[in-house]
Amino acid sequence: MSSYYMVFCGICVTVLKELNAIVSEPYMDEPFHILQAQAYCRAEYSRWDPKITTPPGLYMLSLLLKRLFLFKCNVPMLRLTATLALLSLPIAITRLICYHKRERPPPSILSPLPEAVILSAFPIAWFFGFLYYTEVPSVLFVVWTVVSASQGNHWVAALLGLISCTFRQTNIVWVVYAYASSQLTYLRFRRALPDSPPLPKLHDPPALVAKPGDLIRSVLSLPKVLPDILPAFVPYTLVLAAFGAFVVWNGGIVLGDKANHIPSLHIPQLYYFISSATFFGWPILISGSGGAPALICGVWSRMFRGKMRTLVTIVLCLAMGVTVKLFTIHHPFLLSDNRHYTFYVWRRIYLLHPAVPYALVPVYLACAWAWFLRVGLDQTLLQSLLLPVFVIPTLLPTPLLEPRYFLIPYILLRSQVSDVPKRNMVLEGIWYTAINAITMGVFLYLPREGVGRFMW
Repeated sequence: MSSYYMVFCGICVTVLKELNAIVSEPYMDEPFHILQAQAYCRAEYSRWDPKITTPPGLYMLSLLLKRLFLFKCNVPMLRLTATLALLSLPIAITRLICYHKRERPPPSILSPLPEAVILSAFPIAWFFGFLYYTEVPSVLFVVWTVVSASQGNHWVAALLGLISCTFRQTNIVWVVYAYASSQLTYLRFRRALPDSPPLPKLHDPPALVAKPGDLIRSVLSLPKVLPDILPAFVPYTLVLAAFGAFVVWNGGIVLGDKANHIPSLHIPQLYYFISSATFFGWPILISGSGGAPALICGVWSRMFRGKMRTLVTIVLCLAMGVTVKLFTIHHPFLLSDNRHYTFYVWRRIYLLHPAVPYALVPVYLACAWAWFLRVGLDQTLLQSLLLPVFVIPTLLPTPLLEPRYFLIPYILLRSQVSDVPKRNMVLEGIWYTAINAITMGVFLYLPREGVGRFMW
């Protein structure tokens, strides 16, 4: 076992023990999940709390651990379900990073890459790894789905993807993403055998030299390669069929509490994601050649170099401003629940002045360009655009500004940056550690009378 991983595990176990000692009763959404899990532990499978919005994957996982290891179904042991998923996350992310680096993973499963250990400490994942929430088991199975698809194990990937959907319904999007990502990589690196006719090619140039017309050429070249990639899609059709049957049976995607979780067109949610990704991931964004100055110059060049780019930037900002005006949602939970940091972000930034949401539009666009420039260094055009395409259906219908919704997109986005210098990995680790220490310290030791404990 690597020393990095041992330290990570030791810290996680210590934090879980301290949290259970201080927060001995279920907190926030935990009462719903814990009571439901305890019902499953008593074999009361027909009992269901109508306030629960997600399928029973979390409870089934706890039940499996109970049967295998004789775990009890009390609060500390149920929280251990999420913590075990957190401890497994570096192992899965190691394989995801190695896939993007096109390297072999370490020979020992207990020796994950330091970069994977650091990414597993991503503040949203790390915080909810100690509470009985669906987030960390959900992201763990999504990562394994992508990894299995990248290795060509599509039946295994489909099975893991189906399991991931039992934690969060929206993971169905990531099942299709896993397939699409694996096929883009396959088409990029496949070669014809000697003395064989040339294989059909998908037009997919390097991201940073591609022009707008290349995207059209890529779409037009897609029919030529479809016969080569459709057979791999067969296992995923079964998952899609099962999900479709669930939607028909349930009368929609949301399982319970449908009145407070009505899908709504929430375009600014995409802007909140890219800005939060920049807040958390700035050590990685500046890790390219030339550092922060080069990144700033690159973003400026993409936005304002030449009259045409300046005009496109102005048009995009105007269009984004219209979406801010028409599609910003002031969700009742966001406005009323002052136990979440998003309450204060909304109150003290977005509602500071009516002009603030519009003033942030160029910042959103700059953040998007920054990530495109960083991710696109070693990827093709379609590989760089694939994740944003799949982020849209996961975030666009969600009316509530909730950092947990950004967890899977961020992990997948960050893992695509494959050439991070050691100094920037250290900086990323320090940044995550500082955030985790502050947020967990506030949660455990600084509860506010009349309000409660603060969390993401």
